[in-house]
Amino acid sequence: MPDLAELSIKIFADGADLKGMVELARDPSISGFTTNPTLMRQSGITDYEAFAREALKQITDLPISFEVFSDELDDMARQARLIAAWGANVYVKIPVTNTRGESCAPLIRLLSEEGLHLNVTALLSLSQVRVVAEALEPSPRAIVSVFAGRIADTGRDPVPLMQAALELLAPFPSQELLWASPREVLNICQADAIGCHIITVTYDLLKKLRGLGRDLEDFSLATVQMFHDDAQRAGFVL
Repeated sequence: MPDLAELSIKIFADGADLKGMVELARDPSISGFTTNPTLMRQSGITDYEAFAREALKQITDLPISFEVFSDELDDMARQARLIAAWGANVYVKIPVTNTRGESCAPLIRLLSEEGLHLNVTALLSLSQVRVVAEALEPSPRAIVSVFAGRIADTGRDPVPLMQAALELLAPFPSQELLWASPREVLNICQADAIGCHIITVTYDLLKKLRGLGRDLEDFSLATVQMFHDDAQRAGFVL
């Protein structure tokens, strides 16, 4: 079982808490950041641009992904160019389709040819990976975010699919595969073992990384201690 220092995969912190982002930017195990409109809403953010600009003012040397939120391709292009202009370390997140299921591949190709750094998000199938990789081919730097955790939520093992996705991206050295929506620390080890380039990890899951490689009998004893202590605090009697 590797420890954190032995992992070769890049860990991106996934969230929209500015204070937490700034603190994590000082952590050498964190290589970048991802956000999305849902995380921003959950954090109570109401001014998208103000939040993004403040984050970029304080985090200047690590990549940060900010997502477009229009549903029309022409307006997505406008938003993407605006977001990209906020900083040299910005990756613009483009969904693989809009809400009507229309492919964003033409837009991805256009923005790639313009030299934007893109993070194409919400992919769940190999056919989507194939289309996106070809559309991203002109991009100087790009991320392909496959939601392995959501694949697992359907009862499918994501590891073979992620391995196949890596093979599809192999001809495109400017593109990196990101394992999105991990559910447990094991997923970080799985992603690292197959050679996935990046994994994006929520703050709650980052806390669990302290247990990576922990002795199981020691962990068992700590669990027993937790049950005992909670029973005492609750004042249970029989």
